[in-house]
Amino acid sequence: MDVLVVDGYNIIGAWDELNKLKLKDMALARSRLIELLVEYKAYTGNRVIIVFDALYVKGNESKKSINGVEIIYTRENETADECIERLVKSLKNVKNQVYVATSDYLEQRTIFGRGALRISARELLMELKDMEASISDELEQQTKEQPKIKIHMKGNVREKLEKWRRGNL
Repeated sequence: MDVLVVDGYNIIGAWDELNKLKLKDMALARSRLIELLVEYKAYTGNRVIIVFDALYVKGNESKKSINGVEIIYTRENETADECIERLVKSLKNVKNQVYVATSDYLEQRTIFGRGALRISARELLMELKDMEASISDELEQQTKEQPKIKIHMKGNVREKLEKWRRGNL
């Protein structure tokens, strides 16, 4: 199974859309990143883990899941990089290929040493854009291939049946 571990704040800082949101409200930027990665997970079927620093926040590590995407807020005095390194060590095995999305060069070198592969913020953004284009193409193709009605109906019978089908009585 492929596992994508994302350095949340690094990606937010690297993508224009999220960086602009961050300037207004960091919570909005986090939510948008999560939303995009939920779509990515649904499309690819890969396990997705997003790690956010809580370096200067008192308390223990917290974890939650939103639509199958795992979100980790690091514990007090722990950086996202340290948490990601710990995750890579625990996840990397014969059955799992771990990818880490970050543009932090030092972190990329460290995760290479632990057997994971890196995806830069720019590469992840391109992958998401390709995914969106692919979904649009598939939807367009399905729309074109919808079966034609083979039963000839008089008047507004077709419209009535369609309303019934949709529950609009």
